[in-house]
Amino acid sequence: MSNQPGSVKFAAWMATPVGRLVRVAAGAALIVLGVAMGGVGGTIVALVGLVPAAMGATNRCLIGKIIGAPFKGQDSVDLIGS
Repeated sequence: MSNQPGSVKFAAWMATPVGRLVRVAAGAALIVLGVAMGGVGGTIVALVGLVPAAMGATNRCLIGKIIGAPFKGQDSVDLIGS
């Protein structure tokens, strides 16, 4: 486990139930904030909030490829376990 890059460790943590809940909660907070703001800006904030909420709910990580970690959360967990 200690031989894995930090980005893979982070991605593996984000694939845990707590990490996924954090992403869903952050997305939900952005959606609520956007609806409360109203207008075009609020709509954009709410739409942006859909991304982390959906990624957390489906155990995917959009920035995984950018940080050198797998896109699928379970793949990150599998790397740490090996």
